[in-house]
Amino acid sequence: MSDSGPTQHESILVVDDDDTFRERLVRGLRTRGLDARGAADPATALALAREDSPELAVVDLRMPGGNGLDVVAGLRQIDPATRIVVLTGYGSIATAIDAMKLGAVHYLQKPADIDQILHALRNGGEASEARPIDSDVPSLARVEWEHIHRVLQDCDGNVSKAARLLGLHRRSLQRKLAKLPGR
Repeated sequence: MSDSGPTQHESILVVDDDDTFRERLVRGLRTRGLDARGAADPATALALAREDSPELAVVDLRMPGGNGLDVVAGLRQIDPATRIVVLTGYGSIATAIDAMKLGAVHYLQKPADIDQILHALRNGGEASEARPIDSDVPSLARVEWEHIHRVLQDCDGNVSKAARLLGLHRRSLQRKLAKLPGR
């Protein structure tokens, strides 16, 4: 793919359980000349890819009914040439490494806009863009913040339930949630 932009009618599959985000992204990609389709879950995504393998894919990491890493592996199994960018609201070094090992060309944290996604699809994995993953190691406070928010999301926002799972007092958890994450 060249730096000038996506090839006309290049196909892209957007896999994200957030209907609003997915639909906006699909619409935006279509206005840029891509043949964009969306899927709300891993099973639908892989079924669509089996019917017509996309050249490009944008995959959310966390979805009900499956894992974005499973979608990356499935897409690469269907067509190893598919260029995949993984998106997530809860990024970590470990999941970034897992996504890259499975064949993703880049890993972006939400919110990411169409330009960032297309740039990652175009340039992800090239030597000129490559940098060691360990060069931006998050602080322990950042990792803790991400873990707390993942647990809270798994508890559907229930702070009391998340506090029990984390072994914290509810008020302590609320204080941690009120703080911004460190780098």
